[in-house]
Amino acid sequence: MSTESNPKNYSFQAEVAQLLHLVTHSLYSNPEIFLRELVSNASDACDKLRFEGINHPDFYENDPDLHVRVILDKDAKTITISDNGIGLSQQEAIDNLGTIAKSGTKDFMSKLTGDQKSDAQLIGQFGVGFYSGFIVADKIVVESRRAGLEASEGVRWISGGTGDFEVQDIDKASRGTDIILHLRDDAVEYLESYKVKQIINKYSDHISLPIEMQKEVWQEEEAAEGEEPKGGQMVKTGEWEAINSASALWTRSKNDVTEEQYVEFYKNLTHDYEAPLAWSHNRVEGNTEYTQLLYIPSKASQDIFTRDAKAGIKLYVKRVFIMDDADNLIPNYLRFVQGVVDSADLPLNVSRELLQESRDVKLIREGNARRVLTLLDGLAKSEDEQDQEKFKKFYAEFGSVIKEGLGEDTANRDRILKILRFATSTNDEISTSLADYKARMKEGQKSIYYVTADSLTAAKNSPQLELFKKKGIEVLLMADRVDEWAMNFVHEFDGMPMQSIAKGAVDLGDLQDAEEKKALEQAQEQFKPIVEKLGDALKAKTKEVRVTTRLVDSPACLVTSEGELSPQLVRMLKQAGQAVPDVKPTLEINPEHPLVKKLEQTGQFDDLANVIFDQAVIAEGGLPEDPAEYVKRINSLLMK
Repeated sequence: MSTESNPKNYSFQAEVAQLLHLVTHSLYSNPEIFLRELVSNASDACDKLRFEGINHPDFYENDPDLHVRVILDKDAKTITISDNGIGLSQQEAIDNLGTIAKSGTKDFMSKLTGDQKSDAQLIGQFGVGFYSGFIVADKIVVESRRAGLEASEGVRWISGGTGDFEVQDIDKASRGTDIILHLRDDAVEYLESYKVKQIINKYSDHISLPIEMQKEVWQEEEAAEGEEPKGGQMVKTGEWEAINSASALWTRSKNDVTEEQYVEFYKNLTHDYEAPLAWSHNRVEGNTEYTQLLYIPSKASQDIFTRDAKAGIKLYVKRVFIMDDADNLIPNYLRFVQGVVDSADLPLNVSRELLQESRDVKLIREGNARRVLTLLDGLAKSEDEQDQEKFKKFYAEFGSVIKEGLGEDTANRDRILKILRFATSTNDEISTSLADYKARMKEGQKSIYYVTADSLTAAKNSPQLELFKKKGIEVLLMADRVDEWAMNFVHEFDGMPMQSIAKGAVDLGDLQDAEEKKALEQAQEQFKPIVEKLGDALKAKTKEVRVTTRLVDSPACLVTSEGELSPQLVRMLKQAGQAVPDVKPTLEINPEHPLVKKLEQTGQFDDLANVIFDQAVIAEGGLPEDPAEYVKRINSLLMK
């Protein structure tokens, strides 16, 4: 007895309606991706059944052999993509097919510009999951039944790609989903079996279960006795044959996988329309056995600087899909890495909680980190121009993210340091490695000098650089927000101490001659009364006032003691809503500067002292504690 009910109408989510309007009213640079997307979804549905079937073997019913089938009907002008995977309940059909829930599609929507031509190109390149079917179809019918439900609990979903869709109950004997595309007249080329096989071999050959089509044979037309055959046609035999390799790409030998296959697998895996920069494919044996296929994307995702952004590693156990976004398999500072890990040792019922405690997972995470850093180091050291360009592109996108590893991954800190690149006081391009800097150090130089700031411009103009510029000593310029925090964990590189020029008293060792040291001693003695008076005037703001030789053109600068939080880090922590201790900086004054000399004659000592201090705050990227008071003092001094 049929249980088909009257259809109910629903409206698409606003974002879906916008997407469908673009899909159905624009031109496409690569329409064939619809098949890649729908086959990928069908494969995911089978993976989900494998996973749920671990605890519910009855979900397999009497149909244990998972597959995806593509059925062409030239008379009806339809393509059907059918799977016997997990299937959909009616509510899941309403929720999943009427709302953008897939991260790839959300990312796509965020990139839309409103320009129809450029958006149309993006659709063709990006692929948008289920909705890509409307690139070639003017109507899509989905018939599905979720594993574990009765045959009478099937669902039919129908839409013409406009503002709404309809849903009704149906009888469906077989578990899984059939997606029936009613092709537009300009898309009938996709009814040719050779064309479909070509597309599947290009995009979906790596899928680990069979993608089947009905086997065809050539049948000649019967001819009258004595006449030559007049021709014939391909006819379906009723048998199903796999048209893909049906082996997961990562399980194959590297020698058997082409570069194009690696790239297409990445695009299918991530829904990224750009090829990856590089990848590493290895089988690891030892204390734990697993296969890793890890990719470096070409571009950072929009949420890359969100610390809780999901990692892009899919976990399989013995080729059974377990979970997306297995963030325990890669350190957080490598969260941009995409790929697959297939473990031979983890249990099939592994949970996210178990992943956090598993010794095997810890070994996999460490192995993945080493492999990625080795891959990046290889690109950085390569003399091949293409590899150099890839590394440059990688660093522009992910350089500031990987620096987080200096504080998070003690074991790989030296590996990370070798990968880092910096601008310097003699070269604005972010291309100098620590090894390059060390090789260029002046004779007698005992430290690697660096300065941190909120921007490259601020770093280049930092007052602390003045003496180093005068002496021709190169200084690394660090302008990423993470630098000030990350450098707290770095004390040396290759045996050479790392020294912030904004911390502690300046000590150039053998690079500072005896006359300079004598001049400093004389200035300290000469300005002792002024220094004491400044200390009293600024005791609420500074820990200490002292004379320095590090300044050439500026009247003063702020420095902090070794081990203390810098003003820049204090600002960053406060912006993040964190409580920070009250840290007073040291004010260093330039005894040769006219403003400092003026302190001896001025009748407005306190005003000028505070202005000098506040200007030092501004010079290193901060704001005076009381901007209005600062302006009043400036105006008062100008009036005099």
